[in-house]
Amino acid sequence: MFLSRRTPELPTPDQALRGRPEPEFTVPSRHTVLGNPLLGPYPEGLEIADFGLGCFWGAERKFWQTEGVWTTLVGYQGGHTPNPAYEEVCSGLTGHTEAVRVVFDPKIVSYESLLKLFWESHDPTQGFRQGNDAGTQYRSAIYTHSEAQAKTATASREAYQAVLTGSGYGTITTELLPAEGRPFYPAEGYHQQYLDKNPAGYCGIGGTGVSCPIGVAKAEG
Repeated sequence: MFLSRRTPELPTPDQALRGRPEPEFTVPSRHTVLGNPLLGPYPEGLEIADFGLGCFWGAERKFWQTEGVWTTLVGYQGGHTPNPAYEEVCSGLTGHTEAVRVVFDPKIVSYESLLKLFWESHDPTQGFRQGNDAGTQYRSAIYTHSEAQAKTATASREAYQAVLTGSGYGTITTELLPAEGRPFYPAEGYHQQYLDKNPAGYCGIGGTGVSCPIGVAKAEG
């Protein structure tokens, strides 16, 4: 079995599961906390940010609790298998990571502020794991939707690396890539806003305790 390997490895496109042309399930229409639609198109003026920071149940809650966030949803991103199912992603044979899509109003909350929350909510130096959750599906990732986002994310990574190094942590392993060509596949309905539906449910999210500096870059446009 793939997950029996001592060190998890990402599959190549040829090794990945084939997937399917359409998803096997439907996604709820609205956010259980914010009340807004989960799937686009979204109102004009809003922007999208995609993050992977371990188990997406707790990660999503971090963002929906943030002022200026219009909606959030969880899904699978960065892999090869089209329209994967949860069990397939957990097998390690799709190449995806568990991701949170954050739709936000940049007039209220900046992308830079979301990055600060992202960095401080997990340990981005752990590679293919997050805490006790091990596997390629738990890797840290940022998938950017514009050149401005890419520049801001890169600058924030460099700034956070400096303070992490000063605190005795290793090298950031976060995957930082364009969202283009890396579709976000929404997860099954029971995963959406899971910790709102199950307040006592599992949450493996935990940061390093090291504060991330902000003001390191300005998004353009």
